[in-house]
Amino acid sequence: MSGEELGLWGVPLAILAGAIRVSTPFLFVALGECLTERSGRINLGLEGTLIFGAMTAYAVAYETGSPWLGVGAAAFAGAGFGLVHGAICGLRGVNDIAIGIALMLLGMGLAFFFGKAYVQPVAPQLPAVPLGFWSDIPQVRAALEVNALFILGAILAVVMAWMFRATRAGLIVRVVGDGAEPARALGVDPLRVRTLATMAGGALSGVGGAHLSLYYPGSWNEGISSGQGLMAVALVIFARWSPVNCFWAALLFGGAGALGPALQSVGVTEGRHLFGAAPYLLTLGLLIAASSPARSLAGAPAALGFNR
Repeated sequence: MSGEELGLWGVPLAILAGAIRVSTPFLFVALGECLTERSGRINLGLEGTLIFGAMTAYAVAYETGSPWLGVGAAAFAGAGFGLVHGAICGLRGVNDIAIGIALMLLGMGLAFFFGKAYVQPVAPQLPAVPLGFWSDIPQVRAALEVNALFILGAILAVVMAWMFRATRAGLIVRVVGDGAEPARALGVDPLRVRTLATMAGGALSGVGGAHLSLYYPGSWNEGISSGQGLMAVALVIFARWSPVNCFWAALLFGGAGALGPALQSVGVTEGRHLFGAAPYLLTLGLLIAASSPARSLAGAPAALGFNR
């Protein structure tokens, strides 16, 4: 069976390939926001963290010749943004959402400023794991080339779910997420826990940015994110603050993003702009569904205020 004979079978294959590639930044940002929100804090600044992480990863990979050093630098930069967010939000009377928006604008501005020198240079890319080695069809082999960060994100989702369920650290995060007073009654400093969780969430978002610039689409430019950091917040709500559900929801968002290119690959060009808007329409639909009084927000940390 040749690649030309795939016909319409190429559409689901292309959607699968696109879902894996497009979902990875969603996955890391969603896991980061899931951890942050489970501690009782919202970070809307992850869009800026994602973009700054993408720029940082690309710049460091170009200067050092190592994409993995770029990933590490992106995680470090993201943790720095998380630390700033956590420290400011620890002050009395400070609003999490307002600080998140301010840091989003700061991250984007810094990325655009420092990233101008790296728009043209070509940085080394992250390697892919060829899971389609068994096939003679080029499209199948290409579809099953999975980046190592996607595999790492899938493992991390399972580990994080286990951590929340079965470890002391996960219990502390959950207790803090239910309110500061119960945490203090157990001798836990809620500010410290929330700051550390926000730092870890920022680091994960930075890694998501590294995937954007060092694998797919695999370049640095100012429009590289397309709002994925903000859409990931809706993804976390849809996933009911479950890391494993974040993985499946990220694949859903990734598949929506891959729908337009997949249809164009078989010659369907009518309505391509509508298909390109599929992730944004999905985000809007999920937010409407999540805010419906007929649906319970089971799993929402009480400190976030969703259950009040």
